[in-house]
Amino acid sequence: SSAEEQPPRVLHPWRHRGRGLARVRRDWIIPQIRVLENSKQVPEALVQIKSDKIFTGEVIYKLEGPGVDQEPKNLFEIDDKSGVIRSKQPLDREKHSSFTLKAFALSPSGERLENPTTIEIVVLDQNDNRPVFTQSQFVGAVSEFSVPGTSVMSVSATDADDPTTENAILSYSIIGQESLPPNAVTKVMFGINNETGTIYTRDVGLDREVVKSFRLRLQIADMSGQGLTSEGVAIIQVSDINNHAPQFSPAAYSFKAVENRKSYEVGRVNVTDRDDPGTGNWEAKYSILNDQDGNFDIRTDPVTNQGLLTVVKPLDFEARSEYSLKLRVENVNALSSKAQNPPVSTAAVRVTVVNQNEAPHFSEDPVLIVVPESVPPGTLLKSNYVSDPDNSELRFEISRDPERWLDINRVTGDITAKRSFNMRSPHVRNNVYRAVVKVTDAEGLSTSGGVSITLKETNDFPPQVVPGGGFVCKEATPEASGLVVTAVDQDFPPHAAPFRFEIPDDLPVNWTLSQLNTTHAVLHPLVQLEEGEYAVPLLVSDSGRPALSSFTHVNVSVCLCDPSGDCKSAAGAVLGSSVGLSFIALIIVTASVALLLLLLLLAAAVSACGRRHRLRKDTGLLVGESEDDVRDNVFNYDEQGGGEEDENAFNIDLLWNPHDAPPTPGSYYPTPGFPRGKQPLRRDAPHNLPSPVYPRRPPADPTDIEDYINDGLQAADGDPNVPPYDTALIYDYEGEGSLAGSLSSIASGSSDGDQDYDYLNDWGPRFQKLAHMYDPR
Repeated sequence: SSAEEQPPRVLHPWRHRGRGLARVRRDWIIPQIRVLENSKQVPEALVQIKSDKIFTGEVIYKLEGPGVDQEPKNLFEIDDKSGVIRSKQPLDREKHSSFTLKAFALSPSGERLENPTTIEIVVLDQNDNRPVFTQSQFVGAVSEFSVPGTSVMSVSATDADDPTTENAILSYSIIGQESLPPNAVTKVMFGINNETGTIYTRDVGLDREVVKSFRLRLQIADMSGQGLTSEGVAIIQVSDINNHAPQFSPAAYSFKAVENRKSYEVGRVNVTDRDDPGTGNWEAKYSILNDQDGNFDIRTDPVTNQGLLTVVKPLDFEARSEYSLKLRVENVNALSSKAQNPPVSTAAVRVTVVNQNEAPHFSEDPVLIVVPESVPPGTLLKSNYVSDPDNSELRFEISRDPERWLDINRVTGDITAKRSFNMRSPHVRNNVYRAVVKVTDAEGLSTSGGVSITLKETNDFPPQVVPGGGFVCKEATPEASGLVVTAVDQDFPPHAAPFRFEIPDDLPVNWTLSQLNTTHAVLHPLVQLEEGEYAVPLLVSDSGRPALSSFTHVNVSVCLCDPSGDCKSAAGAVLGSSVGLSFIALIIVTASVALLLLLLLLAAAVSACGRRHRLRKDTGLLVGESEDDVRDNVFNYDEQGGGEEDENAFNIDLLWNPHDAPPTPGSYYPTPGFPRGKQPLRRDAPHNLPSPVYPRRPPADPTDIEDYINDGLQAADGDPNVPPYDTALIYDYEGEGSLAGSLSSIASGSSDGDQDYDYLNDWGPRFQKLAHMYDPR
């Protein structure tokens, strides 16, 4: 240290009771060492420590702790021989306000001569920091027309100096005021609490319509306002209150609205309001005072604050052509008590309805019609179901009628029945038939409406007896044998079952009828009958109102029955006779028949295959080895016979003798029982007319085969010298006295005088039809 440096004071942290005593009585409390911050006298001796114990050797002093060998390092040092503690550089209290160090007394070998002692260094504060505001700019708001003393906002500041000293005692003040717009207000409007920083109003006259905001210059000073200072800014907005009511401008309006339209804007009304735009004090709320029917609505445009008048229900020019509305406007927020109380603003609006062509209108959709299904054609079903508001001429049409049951008058729209309905149609669901009617006015405007026709069931169909035939066992007693019959009816209840079966009283028959239930009856013979076919007349009636009946003949076969009650066939009768064929013989006969059938099928297949191979590959599909007569190459088709029970059906090929020459085109196959060369005359065509020319050569192109066949068919149809095409058809015998008509196209109009066909009646029932066809009588 320099010569001018004051010697540091000496501390004896190791104080002993007497010399030479080894036991330490108690450590002394070392007072704090105070050091002024920012001292420029560095290095500066702070204190000297010594031990009052007499050592025989040298004593070395050491110092440890923050500021020495710990962060922040190199702030303090100690002279290891003298024990003087010095500061090495200026200290900053705002960074480190105190230091706690430990001092040691050691021997040269490092042995502790004394216990470590604590030294506390305190840095004394200087007013070296200015106070600063916590924000660069403070923002607040005050309502217009606030009374003096109204708190607006608070500002705050801090000082880094020691808060326990005057260096950190702060004081707030306002040093300037500016208004926006500039110079709108010149008097001082605000004050501030110098201790708390609360800003408040000092005077009256805050009007947002005059001044929008204020900018205040603030000052903060430490040492109670006498020390260091800083400045800040506070922005105070003058907030709006609802002190102005909205006013219509203008107060009368006239709009036009098109009829039959809704949810569209017809016009806008304007209001003025001096309050702050975009706030509830400025936003308008409109209402309609005299719209009892609720045809109109009005809402606010959030951007322009205009009132949007809209039509919410379609208007009708024919009903009312003009509306006079009265509108009222208010603010969303209630008017402030500080505002004047003018009357609520209203406006008059006249809405003129513009006429428009309207589509025809259905009085009901769908049009409901209830009618019996058997309604006669031409019956009026519906009228006067469409009206036109413009009273224009209408045109009617049916746009959907899948069954074509309806007709409509194109002028009046009257819907009539075109034909009777049928409830069994696939377009009738749940007894309802649906159609669509389209109506168009004079200007082409059209509309469509549904037609829903509910059909009521009527008795349209008589019941039919089923089955049409059956058998009864001859050996059974009349009471035990019988044929069960029932009936089918295309009508629905209650026009179907129960059925009533009866045998007409005026017909003498050997049969009787017993009703089983509401739908079935049993046909019994009254006496023991011989085997054979019997046609039993039967009448069946339904339960409709009125009831319908049908008369039919039930073909009943009286036959021998096997033990199981089934009618025996001819083969079964033979087997059951007294001839007594053994079981083995039966098997042999059956196997022989099966083998014979197999051989016949094989021969037919080989013959057909051979004929196919003879067809030439380079000609048409129907050309064989002979080109003279193509009809010689036509194959025979299966004969269908007279039904499943026709066991005696014959093929037309059997009418031709294979030993004779092949028949020529247009020739008639000989009929059994007729003399050779003598053909029966057709009674449905003139005699001895020339035959037409048949096509001789088939086309080479297979695509022309259809035309070739059609030409041959047309020539055969016009040939009077050949039988008609249904001559080969064989019909089952339906019993004597059958009411069924003949299915043949051959009728007897002329006769062949050289031949008597009466003997055909003796051949049995199956040849009686042929005898009738050629009988000259």
